[in-house]
Amino acid sequence: MLVDIHNHILPGLDDGPESLKEALLLAENAVANGITHVIATPHHLSEKYRNSALEVKEAVAGFYRELSQRNIHLKILPGQEIHLSANILEELEKDPFTLANSGKYLLIELPNSYIPANTLDVIYKIQLKGYTPIIVHPERNKILRKNKQLLYEYVCKGVLIQITASSLLGLNGRSFRKYTKELIKHNLVHFISSDAHHYIKRPFQLTKAFESIKRDFSESHVNYYCENANHIVYGTEIQPLLPIGFKNYYYL
Repeated sequence: MLVDIHNHILPGLDDGPESLKEALLLAENAVANGITHVIATPHHLSEKYRNSALEVKEAVAGFYRELSQRNIHLKILPGQEIHLSANILEELEKDPFTLANSGKYLLIELPNSYIPANTLDVIYKIQLKGYTPIIVHPERNKILRKNKQLLYEYVCKGVLIQITASSLLGLNGRSFRKYTKELIKHNLVHFISSDAHHYIKRPFQLTKAFESIKRDFSESHVNYYCENANHIVYGTEIQPLLPIGFKNYYYL
């Protein structure tokens, strides 16, 4: 079982595929990467997109029917990429929706240019509700790129981290590749995901990413990331590696 926990495969909901045809091509791309399960995570609570739990579940069911009719062997599970907005706690009260209906894991997106002042407080309150937050692509956040020790502190407080396969492969620039590899060295990465949007422009890159990790680190790293993704599907507990801090770091 190979699971991708972060992608935008559902058509017409956000900045992923615009049509069913594009979504089907992206699904075929996932299968070609050896992926068996994808947790579809359209944007939610961002400035541009809101996708309720009901809307996502209906879209997943409809898309899975289309895949089945075409014998594309890919299991689609529901999820959201939830922007860390001012009303996130209120939304979790009235419309809680966890990855793969796990009842446990939430995919959280930070702004790219800053970190809201109340982020740690919000994360703590999310945890008090019984959820485990997973921060996606920290390599995109300007503050976390400069201050890796801050990310270490988040992980010490029970936050999990997902980096993007394309960043690790250097497709988003050398600095992103160097940063993500350093996070791996310090046990600050718990998931590798595609964040796929388009079958050509932003495809699934999971197989190449795992090949790179096996070559640069070890096969046990690959197994660790795969097992963690499986835990999301089953709603079971992840046992993170002990995080390693940074001796020299930039402090704001």
